[in-house]
Amino acid sequence: MSTTRRFRIAAIPADGVGKEVVAAGREVLDALAAGSAGAFAFDWQEFGWGCEYYARTGRMVAEDGLEVLRDFDAIYFGAVGWPGVPDHISLWGLRLAICQNFDQWANVRPVHFLPGVRSPLRGTDLSRAGGTDLDWVVVRENSEGEYAGVGGRNFAGRGPGGEVAVQSALFTEVGCERIMRFAFDLARHRGRRKVSSVTKSNAQQYGMVLWDDVFRRVARDYPDVETESVLVDAMAAKFVLHPEDLSVVVASNLHADILSDLGSALAGSLGLAASANLNPEGRFPSMFEPVHGSAPDIAGQGLANPIGAVGSAALMLEHLGLPEQATRLHTAIEATTAAGVLTRDLGGTASTEDVTKALIDALNT
Repeated sequence: MSTTRRFRIAAIPADGVGKEVVAAGREVLDALAAGSAGAFAFDWQEFGWGCEYYARTGRMVAEDGLEVLRDFDAIYFGAVGWPGVPDHISLWGLRLAICQNFDQWANVRPVHFLPGVRSPLRGTDLSRAGGTDLDWVVVRENSEGEYAGVGGRNFAGRGPGGEVAVQSALFTEVGCERIMRFAFDLARHRGRRKVSSVTKSNAQQYGMVLWDDVFRRVARDYPDVETESVLVDAMAAKFVLHPEDLSVVVASNLHADILSDLGSALAGSLGLAASANLNPEGRFPSMFEPVHGSAPDIAGQGLANPIGAVGSAALMLEHLGLPEQATRLHTAIEATTAAGVLTRDLGGTASTEDVTKALIDALNT
């Protein structure tokens, strides 16, 4: 007799629309498991951490929260942030606390153009820009760089106008090399074996020059993979003008954060954007989340787009060793958008519930 594979998943909806899209993603995942004839199942445990928790306790996460999370197979995250709590407190207090303490150093953000979704890209090749053959992955260094948290505010005692703030970017050879090797290994499994490195070494002559040096050295170990090194401003233009030339884009914490949002906007909406925060060695659980934010302006109204959260769930399935189920989830997403079941951010009228139901129906066909 076959044994059901059970996965312990920590759900952290956190704030705003995060609660709605995590609930939608869980419903879709449970429907997928229910149709697996007992092959796998999810054991969920939800944690009510976030800005509401902060308002009650002065903390974004329980004091022993990281120890509790350590034993789960994966973390399914919603969104963090709410008016009244400064963004740097909510982000560093919850999401970054998990990412950095669990050494989730590889952040993977696919950019995929879905059928039935109108892209804002314009040009001579509208069919390609609006089709499904534009597909690339942004690999983000997720542990250091511009978000290392090195710096401080000083000289406040000088009076108004006298304070000085220093924010330093931290680049280590180890950190650069491991994210670049991750990107090259990923490229070897894609249709086009190409890695594009994003840099700004013309202006940042220390950290980004180290980044460039490590990229050239690592590239020598992958002679079968095409490479290029592109300044970040030129890469932003390339996302718009020549996206067909992209396959795997590797970049620092800040550069990849901005570029991946640009890519998702070009694909139609940030509501589509999925991501994985990976600890590739498996020493800690990895975390999967949409990147659209908590959207306080539409929270609680049933308007949130759950596709980013469901796409993140597909990345979680791949990580858990269920690639065929991840493909089924991607296929259901494409069937749903192709059928015109689109939320308001995509120009449609469907609710979060409508899209969730359409995704489950697509899984069952």
